[in-house]
Amino acid sequence: MRFHTRKWVKPQDLNPNHTLFGGQLLAWIDEELALYSIVQLENPRIVTKHMSEINFISSAKQGDIIEIGIDVVKFGNSSLTLKCEARNIMTRETIITIDSITMVSLGDNGKPKAHGKTEIEFVRNRIK
Repeated sequence: MRFHTRKWVKPQDLNPNHTLFGGQLLAWIDEELALYSIVQLENPRIVTKHMSEINFISSAKQGDIIEIGIDVVKFGNSSLTLKCEARNIMTRETIITIDSITMVSLGDNGKPKAHGKTEIEFVRNRIK
């Protein structure tokens, strides 16, 4: 799992139980998945099509630092299937896992568009 970003749990991220609100974590994850897909597929028009079961394993509290990890499962014709894990750096516990997320590349008409990608590319390798 490649961990790409970190988030600091602040007071506005908490639920009434004073732990990280699951909806906030999912928003962070969805944004990270979109950014990752935009870079991989070289298309700013990306949408989340599907998320499999979301497994909440543990939580986080104010002041904790969360890492979001993403791995590519497969490349489709117009899609990219990913998996995700968010973990608490402070406690070293996994907070959430999502085994399958489908992101779709869109054309200017808003319809799925073939992206032609078959493997992970690193930006540093695109620069000549």
